[in-house]
Amino acid sequence: MKFAICQELFENWSWERQCQFIAETGYQGIEVAPFTLAPRITDVSLDRRRELRATAEAHGLRVTGLHWLLAKTTGLHITSGDAAVERATIDYLIALGDACADLGGEVLVFGSPAQRNLAEGVSREEGMRRAEKIFRECMPRFAARGVKLCVEPLTPKETNFLNTCADAQELIERVDHPCCVLHQDVKAMLSEAETVPALIAKYAGKTGYFHANDSNMLGPGMGPTDFVPIFRALRETGYDGWVSVEVFDYSPGAEHIARVSIAAMRAAIELGK
Repeated sequence: MKFAICQELFENWSWERQCQFIAETGYQGIEVAPFTLAPRITDVSLDRRRELRATAEAHGLRVTGLHWLLAKTTGLHITSGDAAVERATIDYLIALGDACADLGGEVLVFGSPAQRNLAEGVSREEGMRRAEKIFRECMPRFAARGVKLCVEPLTPKETNFLNTCADAQELIERVDHPCCVLHQDVKAMLSEAETVPALIAKYAGKTGYFHANDSNMLGPGMGPTDFVPIFRALRETGYDGWVSVEVFDYSPGAEHIARVSIAAMRAAIELGK
């Protein structure tokens, strides 16, 4: 397993400073929220993308990919049913895939709760059909660029669509493409009936990316969740991908969160052996 951290935590830090600190703290990857680079990813030139990638790599980091894909955008949605919105969303997801590849990344984590919510009167089945159509159309370009779309279940507090690993896996199977895979997030899985280790085991081999966080919106070691059985389950199921720290409460400070989280993950791995 390799450790990464989501960089929107480092508000108002330069990219150089982010990369330097993240690498010095022991992470191997940096996960990017597009809105931290520009209002729209298409505003980030190819030259700038190459510069960002080179800086990360100079510090020994890999850009793992992008998340919060549609955050802070307008006119984009995967279940709206509006033809113009559908087309704009497909085009923007494809642009995000290109940016991800240009940065050296391999994954697009689709969370974006506001841009997937089912409007009143739209059934779950219709939402599935609309999301499937959008994701399917993106797949050839993602495959060409070596990028995977990781569908992220989120809690019912955040969205009314795709709330469980089973929901996400159903959509993935409908898209039916190797570039569409499952994303697992500890905070989200804590809202399910099954335990996090049980869900890790149940979807072993299907998960393409993993977020480490807790129900209190902080990182590993900063909340009530025991990460020892979680990392044991990841190890026992053969997961060897990225484990990326994603937090939503920045109040303890970026440096403290980053240090406590990686120390807790390392300790959990050792204790779980």
